[in-house]
Amino acid sequence: MGLEAGADDYPVKPFEYPELAARVKALLRRSLKATNDVLVLGPLSVDLSGQAARLNGEPLELTTFEYRMLEYLVRERARVVTKQELSDYLYPHGEDRDSNVLEVLIGRLRRKLDPGGTLAPIETVRGRGYRFTLG
Repeated sequence: MGLEAGADDYPVKPFEYPELAARVKALLRRSLKATNDVLVLGPLSVDLSGQAARLNGEPLELTTFEYRMLEYLVRERARVVTKQELSDYLYPHGEDRDSNVLEVLIGRLRRKLDPGGTLAPIETVRGRGYRFTLG
């Protein structure tokens, strides 16, 4: 289960059983929170451990590359992500890729995230890259 204990999680002898029970419960709460890795950004929720996304509670049908791109943009949402970074992330082994692939993926992802055209979830920062704007 991956219970990771900190220095404060070890009771000093002699210890009381209620104190031990409280510490075990705290460890369990922390470990359960760590496995429930869901980011909610406005109407979008991204389940990082389940590799799934939902928009307004409805599942988004994403290809593997679309999901990986979304996940990277969401994780790095505090800054502009360059095309080179996205390319290196999506194609880590330097696979042959068309120069237009990123633009196509961004366009498809934008349409899926914003079917009504009102959210503008991915901003193009001219000459620099892309920034995720929801949340």
